[in-house]
Parts: sequence; structure tokens; C-alpha cells
Amino acid sequence: MPFEISDDFLDNLSELIAKDQSKEITTLFEDVHFADIAEVLDELDFDEAIYIIKLLDSEKTSEILTELEDDIREKILENLSAKEIANEIGEMDSDDAADIIGELSVERQDRVIKALNDEELAADIKELLSYEENTAGALMAKELVKVYETWTVAGCMRRIRGQAKEVTRVHSIYVVDKQDKLVGRLSLKDLIIAKSDQKIADISKDSVDSVNVDEDDEEIAKIMAKYDLEAIPVVDKNNVLVGRITIDDIVDVIRDEADKDYQMAAGFSKDVEVNDTIWELTKARLPWLILALFGGFISVSVLGSFDGAMKNYPELFFFTPLIAAMAGNVGVQSSAIIVQGLANDSLRGSLFKRLLKEILQGLLNGFVLAALLMSAGMLFLGFPLNLGVTVAASLISVIIIASIIGTFIPIILAKRGIDPALATGPFITTSNDILGILIYFSIAQLVLGF
Repeated sequence: MPFEISDDFLDNLSELIAKDQSKEITTLFEDVHFADIAEVLDELDFDEAIYIIKLLDSEKTSEILTELEDDIREKILENLSAKEIANEIGEMDSDDAADIIGELSVERQDRVIKALNDEELAADIKELLSYEENTAGALMAKELVKVYETWTVAGCMRRIRGQAKEVTRVHSIYVVDKQDKLVGRLSLKDLIIAKSDQKIADISKDSVDSVNVDEDDEEIAKIMAKYDLEAIPVVDKNNVLVGRITIDDIVDVIRDEADKDYQMAAGFSKDVEVNDTIWELTKARLPWLILALFGGFISVSVLGSFDGAMKNYPELFFFTPLIAAMAGNVGVQSSAIIVQGLANDSLRGSLFKRLLKEILQGLLNGFVLAALLMSAGMLFLGFPLNLGVTVAASLISVIIIASIIGTFIPIILAKRGIDPALATGPFITTSNDILGILIYFSIAQLVLGF
């Protein structure tokens, strides 16, 4: 049965903490997964969370720290000494340890690293912290199993036992030459069934996918998804094996990118969490709201330039919100498909063919929606034929133009190095609203002659 956090469980835990029943608390969490304990800590008062972190053994709390929400972990780390933090990260893989230390101030980073008993881990953390954020170097772990191509199978088996102790999961065994350059990979199956006197070079596979330390993490996610990899080795500019990236780290990258894109589409200028301060949330929301306000002002100005329509055909204004909404909705639909294609690297074909495809599907959608709108207006609202034709023609034109804009803006943004997810947010909605109103009244002016 999955672990469930209930009010009764939390009340009981708080009571045990208040009475300092350390043995009972330790027993309570004995068989609970560290991810579940992290959720419990998120629900507790801060002092109670600190109590549990200091109570449980470092082997478990080190895993808990990696699962905590960023703001909770930051507060907990502030209340732990450099030695206590060093004890926690001493139980972590190098990539997780570097992530935790990277959240500290430079001064505290130095104190924690000096407090580490494991000099090799300290050196690995320093190396990982030296890489640019969101690159393979910053994402990778140093723990891996590597063998030299000149070893025999028997010798290899003896040596990898010691290496494997430091690796949480052994996905692949990497083969290197005398200069530690990556030359191949070796599966556990091939190693087990091989003869003891065979050379590693004879049973290893030369074809091995790898990434450079400077590769962007989103590109790594695409590579691992494309080739269905559980882990991928990382090499430097000389092809020397320096680390590996595992699928759990890539899942975090994909999730973080999805969260960022979702917030950008909703009109947030930066990443925020639900528990952030009012000021932080306001700073993230306000810029796009100002843009939307500015866009609304432009829309009002466009409407004001067609004051003749107000006098002669006031019923035209009944359809203004509809036309604007359809322009925004169609633009968001088109841009969402393109952004998805750019994200998963499935966007193929020439721009001309894509343009033609958008025009044709825009025509089809436009004619269906225009026929429904025109019929409803004339049958139920008693609009004259010329007004019905005006609204229908405008709707078709707006849908086609919005489809084209929604398709090409993400592509243009991507080519200029700007996140194309920007095109699915208020930017595309506001611009298409303005354009939709302009097209609508321009066609009305042409057909009705005001």
C-alpha cells in the first residue's frame, strides 16, 4: 500500500516531537521511503522538520534533503552547521552533493567542503561546481564503472567490484584506453558470459553515445529520449571520460522545463513556487499583465479609429469579443503544436509546406466556424446578409492569419535563441487580439462602406 499522510498521522507525529519521543519517531519512519518522509517534512512546522532531520541517520536524511522543496531545504540548511551538512552530503552521490552545496553561499560552500572526510568527494564536488549551470558537466555524477580495453575479463571482474560499491546503479560499464578516452561500452551480460582470458577490447561495443561536458541539458534530454537511454557518459573536449548522466537526472530536467514552459505560457516572467512571497509572485506576474494592458489600450485605439462603424452598424461591435477571442485561441493552438515539435525535436519539413498546411487547415476551420456563426446570426438574431457575410469573411481571415502567426513566431524565436514557449503565452494572445480586431473592421469597412 502507498504511504498516505493523514491529519491523524501528523497530529501524532507532532505530539511525539513535543514529548521528545525519539525512539518512537525513529521506529515510525523505519520502513517509510525517503520521498514520503520529505512530503511529511513539508507539512510540518519548521522546527519539527529540523528535529527529524537531526534525529534520523545521515544515510536516510541525505536522501530526504534531495526530495524536499527548495525553500524548505534552504531553511533547513541555514540551521545546520557546516559539519552537519558535510555529514549529510557525505552519503550522497557527487551530483546530488554538488546541487545541495551549490545552494549555499560561497563562504559556506568552502566551510562544508573542508569539513568533508572524503577528499575524493570534495574534489569531485569542486569540479562539478566549476561547470556552467544547465550543462552536462553540472548535471553529471562522477560515480561510474570504467574498465580499460587491455584488461582481461577475469581482471576486470575483480576490479569493478570495488568501483561498483560507490555507484548506486550500474547501467553500463564504460571502456577506456590508456589515456582514459572513451572507446566503447560493455554490458554486464557480455561480461558475465565471456571467457575469463578474453580481452575487454574483444567483447566491448565500439558504438557508444556520449555528450560533451558543455552540452545543454535540454539537448541531452532529447538524445536520451531518442535513443531510449538509461544513462549516458560525459566526455571532455579530448574525449576523456569524466562522468555520466542517469535517467533520474534527465527526468528532473524535463519536469523543470515543462514547469517553466507552463508558467511562461500562463504569463509568468520567471520561475515561481506557490509558497513564494507576495512580492516574488507579483514580480513574476506583473510584466506580462502590463503588456496585456498595453495591448488592450492598442485594441481600444484600433476600435476608436472605426467610429463610423459605431454610428452606421453598431451591431458589428457585438462580434468584436468573439473575433478577438477566436484569433487568440487559434494562435495559441498553432503555437502550442509548434512549441511541442521544437521541444521534442520532431519538427521536420520545409517552411513552405508548413505554411501551406496552416493556410489549408485555417481555411477548413474558418469555413466551418464561419458557416455556423453566419447561420446563427441570420436565423436567431435577424442580421442582414451583408452583415453576415462581413462577419463570416472576417472570421475566416482572422483564423488563417492567426494560424500562420502562431506557427512562425515560435520558429523565429527559437532561431534567435529565445524560448519558443514565450509564443504560447500572453504575447501571442495579445498580438492576435489586436490583429483580429484590425482585420475585422477593415473587412467590414470594405464590405459595408462606412
